[in-house]
Amino acid sequence: MKKALIPLGLFLVLVVFLAIGLTRDPRVVPSPLIDKPAPTFSGPVLAQPDKQFSGKDMLGQVWLLNVWASWCTACRQEHPVLMDLAKTNAVPLIGLDYKDVPEDGLKWLARHGNPYQLAVIDRDGRIGIDFGVYGVPETFLIDKAGKIRFKQIGPITEEALRDHILPLIKELQK
Repeated sequence: MKKALIPLGLFLVLVVFLAIGLTRDPRVVPSPLIDKPAPTFSGPVLAQPDKQFSGKDMLGQVWLLNVWASWCTACRQEHPVLMDLAKTNAVPLIGLDYKDVPEDGLKWLARHGNPYQLAVIDRDGRIGIDFGVYGVPETFLIDKAGKIRFKQIGPITEEALRDHILPLIKELQK
């Protein structure tokens, strides 16, 4: 009799896990980097390859790191939102041109507009790997102390910006 209850118990445990999974937003993937220091990085600036940018340059400021590429179709979807955000000067926006040919990135920004204070070249993807990027676009909100406070996977939408990102930026800027 007890042996017959084992499959039933396993089935119930599976049902509980599936039920919990169904209540979660599939677009929200928890990052192990939230509330931890952003990875240290340095890279050439896209528009000035002889100049280096480091995440340490942003200490004392709340800022966004937006990972994008000229070959990324979803980046086109979020680009108008980033252009509008840049016009508000609400937060410095730094681009990370991920696994891209720098010339293609420059052409893309010239064609679609440049919302970034500056963009960093990550041709081999090593900076992105350190940030746990597995697809573009992804955006990281980094606080004054250099800690990652929020990660947006996929395109930033007007709703995500209005309802989540901007309120958190305002809170962190206090």
